[in-house]
Amino acid sequence: MMKNGIRSYAVGDQVEQFLLIKSSTKGVASNGKPFLSLVLQDKTGEIEAKLWDVSPEQEKIYTAPTIIKVLGDIQNYRGKLQLRIKRIRPANSQDNVQIEDFLEKAPVPVEKMQEIVTEYIYAINNPKLQRITRYLLKKYEKQFFMYPAATTNHHEFVSGLAYHVVSMLRLAEKICELYPSLNKDLLYAGIILHDLGKVHELSGPVATSYTVEGTLLGHITMMVDEIGKAAQELGIDGEEITLLKHIVLSHHGKAEWGSPKPPLVMEAEVLHYIDNLDAKINMMERALENTKPGQFTERIFALDNRSLYKPTI
Repeated sequence: MMKNGIRSYAVGDQVEQFLLIKSSTKGVASNGKPFLSLVLQDKTGEIEAKLWDVSPEQEKIYTAPTIIKVLGDIQNYRGKLQLRIKRIRPANSQDNVQIEDFLEKAPVPVEKMQEIVTEYIYAINNPKLQRITRYLLKKYEKQFFMYPAATTNHHEFVSGLAYHVVSMLRLAEKICELYPSLNKDLLYAGIILHDLGKVHELSGPVATSYTVEGTLLGHITMMVDEIGKAAQELGIDGEEITLLKHIVLSHHGKAEWGSPKPPLVMEAEVLHYIDNLDAKINMMERALENTKPGQFTERIFALDNRSLYKPTI
């Protein structure tokens, strides 16, 4: 039964299609036999699957990013959809499938997002903030417009990082109109740079995982270092650099959420809320997209494991 992608299936549906292994994790079942926990994806999204009683050869074959053809059915496991595998094989050259065929992409073309981000950079009137923002974005432009914003939860697709930033900039513009006391220059620069460290923290847009540096240091620490180095290379000093570093350091809001400092300037607080709002709306929209009116979504771990209701009105 072929539908419009893996996210269009419901419990009980039969699945027979090609999918890309996004991640593969080995585990040991209660009977002592090894199994693989797989995350499988196509352009519409992803689904979890289990491959039981795997041999050492299968462990080597079914790794990310391998394209596989799978036959199975959809079941509900603890409030989430899961693919029960009946048959599986790796794709071969005769299948005529490419990794690019299975990558979910941002809904806005890269060229358009480049235009939008450039417009906001030129709207930064403070010369120090504009210069350092332009410098760092140019340095990592290719990765910025290609990388996802995360491995899971929100904007975890090709160009998700840039799409997240564009949405945040649009929100910031409206908020600055409503609250003109905000420093627009500082807020725009902070938004563009706040997650740029993810080009070091994450491995790339295909089968995204955390790098060693990303795991040990994190994108916040790495970006603060980048701002410091850029300021030195450009011969820029002053309070602007300190404030920009602070905005990056504090954008997760609390220590338990990964921020070494809480927001201590108004723009840092606003950026934190814009960041959180855009991430959560993206999670909710994607969960609701393939949910029928009058029904609940599957549980969303990053939203306190809640299932959202899709109204009929």
